Amino acid sequence: MSEAVQQPNYFEFYDLPIQFKPNQNAVKSKFYALSKQFHPDFYANESEEKQQEVLDLSTLNNKAYQTLSNAKKRLKYVLELKGIVATDEAYQLPQSFLMEMMDVNEVLMDLEFEPDAEKLEQVKRDVASIEEDLAKELNDLINQFDSNPEASDALLPSIKDNFYRQKYIDRIRERLVK
Repeated sequence: MSEAVQQPNYFEFYDLPIQFKPNQNAVKSKFYALSKQFHPDFYANESEEKQQEVLDLSTLNNKAYQTLSNAKKRLKYVLELKGIVATDEAYQLPQSFLMEMMDVNEVLMDLEFEPDAEKLEQVKRDVASIEEDLAKELNDLINQFDSNPEASDALLPSIKDNFYRQKYIDRIRERLVK
């Protein structure tokens, strides 16, 4: 029986509540304080075990900071921490969204064979509009989550759905850049 590897809780490590928008000044100051506390140079005369422990804590601090200071990484991390998103999960996007994306993908495929600058600009505007709507929706959901921790778990499925729709749009955005 293989047991799932327990992910470190960066919020706990930084003594912060689990939020999608933690106070970035608090994140930064905790990072700097722990960077000083766990600096390997201060432990040069300690045992190998203690040096390794400090190195592990220093690494954890760096990973915590990289995740908690980056909105996209933090979004995914909180959803994973809450057990809402699993790595390599086959998430079923809403049918209406998939139909809308099918139309966008068809136009992109047509553009590969018959380049049309005007059509391409229209697709870029359409995708930007979808991205904007998703960002507004996510921002509203996240603000509700962060402001009401007791009722926040009910919002997680909607945040998860938005997360996966944004990932899909990111892939389309990559195709638009090519």
